[in-house]
Amino acid sequence: MSKLDQEDRNAISARQFAFPKQRKEPLEDASHVRNAIARFDQVKDVTDHERDEAWARIRAAAKKFDVALDESDWRELGAGKKGKH
Repeated sequence: MSKLDQEDRNAISARQFAFPKQRKEPLEDASHVRNAIARFDQVKDVTDHERDEAWARIRAAAKKFDVALDESDWRELGAGKKGKH
């Protein structure tokens, strides 16, 4: 994954983040999409509604960048691994 410095991150439109209000989890390429999926549960101080919207953006980006996504809902993330969902 290409590392974004603060200047690059600031140049990205809010629409290109999974969580645009918080500017968390950029969706610039396939690597960033995979990272957004992996770190989804680590995003703090967001509502379930914001997570639903972020998941829709992630799904669209995954399709655009041909990233396999087994889960249909963010609530399925880690279901078998952590037992908390």
